[in-house]
Amino acid sequence: MLRNRSRRRVVIGCGGLAVGVLMLLAGGLYLLQRAYDGEVRRIAGAMPSGGGRPASTGRGENWLLIGSDRRADIPSMGSRADTIMLVHLSGRGDRVSLISIPRDGWVPVPGHGVTKINAAFAYGGPSLLIRTVEQLTRVRVDHYGAVDFGGFVKMTDALGGVDVTITDDTYDPKHERRWKAGKQHLDGLAALDFVRQRWNLPGGDLDRIKRQQAFLHALAAKALDTRNPLKIDRFVRAATGSVTVDDSVTAGTLRGLAHRLLDTSLMEYLTAPVAKMAERDGQSVVLLDDDGVRSLSTAVREDRVGDYVTRNGAANSVDAVR
Repeated sequence: MLRNRSRRRVVIGCGGLAVGVLMLLAGGLYLLQRAYDGEVRRIAGAMPSGGGRPASTGRGENWLLIGSDRRADIPSMGSRADTIMLVHLSGRGDRVSLISIPRDGWVPVPGHGVTKINAAFAYGGPSLLIRTVEQLTRVRVDHYGAVDFGGFVKMTDALGGVDVTITDDTYDPKHERRWKAGKQHLDGLAALDFVRQRWNLPGGDLDRIKRQQAFLHALAAKALDTRNPLKIDRFVRAATGSVTVDDSVTAGTLRGLAHRLLDTSLMEYLTAPVAKMAERDGQSVVLLDDDGVRSLSTAVREDRVGDYVTRNGAANSVDAVR
């Protein structure tokens, strides 16, 4: 259930959102733009060209954000988008909706048939992944941002670690790490293991998505509470050094994004509706709920995500996760 809070809730993800929040943190948007904007990598050709894309409705702004274990601006046949998020900033400026799309979602990828959605990045880089998400949702993507997971380690350590709350004892056999129920203080490497785990979690990849959202929320809260200028500088440099955005993102775009995040009164975390887990071609996949995805996508296009959440009670809690 969505929990409204009296205090402002801000998320830091990857790409433009990260830079926007970081610009806000330094307390001087213009000066910070000049100091750090040059460290943000931009990639040409990230946005799809040609026809067939959804029309822009002019209702809000949409970013596609990804996280990857590899350099997120250099796709290869071995690289996949490990985290995929569609972020909608409402046209009214009253809310930001972060929608995680399961990386194992079984969807049509233009030119490659039906396969896991994260394979689109390996096949055709950011532009094909954007086309895939746009075909799935019929939502126009305005900007693209990416971060490599190594940046999470540096950002977390720059702030002296972050705190998350885990509801159940669990063991991650892949990373050989035991988690005890209760509050956990995560340094960078622990945070990376935390957001990667899916083994021994009841919901598998869906529980991993909630962990990722809880971590991002904790990282944002810690960053916004930090007053030490040295920590802020290390945090900013760690983030900007790990970030890639499409080449249409200007310093002015980032500055405007920072202002929008500052003025946002509500941040909500959702997962694209899922029908069930299944097996296809010998691999575990996630089958999306077509009607649910259509309903959520319509809400994004019409800038009415709040109505969708009210009807479906679909926002994820980030206060405590498995």
